[in-house]
Amino acid sequence: MNTETLRNLCLQLPAVKEEMKWEADLVFTVGGKMFCVTSFEEPFKASFKVPDDLFEELCNREGFVPAPYLARAKWVMVSNAAGLTKTEWESSIQKSYELVKAKLTQKQIRELGL
Repeated sequence: MNTETLRNLCLQLPAVKEEMKWEADLVFTVGGKMFCVTSFEEPFKASFKVPDDLFEELCNREGFVPAPYLARAKWVMVSNAAGLTKTEWESSIQKSYELVKAKLTQKQIRELGL
């Protein structure tokens, strides 16, 4: 995985926007809420939301740590891109997107065409 591949994966999801935040971070949002964060800086790292019941398990897995500033919201940071297969990356990003989308209001969902 690399930043460009992750970017393409995120932008394939409906109603996703990207923006730069905090000077060097590429943030992907749905309805204005973040679901994935990465950076153009090396080495590659990415953070995303995970289900509450998987948070501890993933944080104990090699290459994963609680995401700085976002761990309380059950986000993990992957510091070893090779620690996930392509399918696992796709599934993880899709799940993060779905978790965040589920928190949107019905009005937001209608406005986004979701």
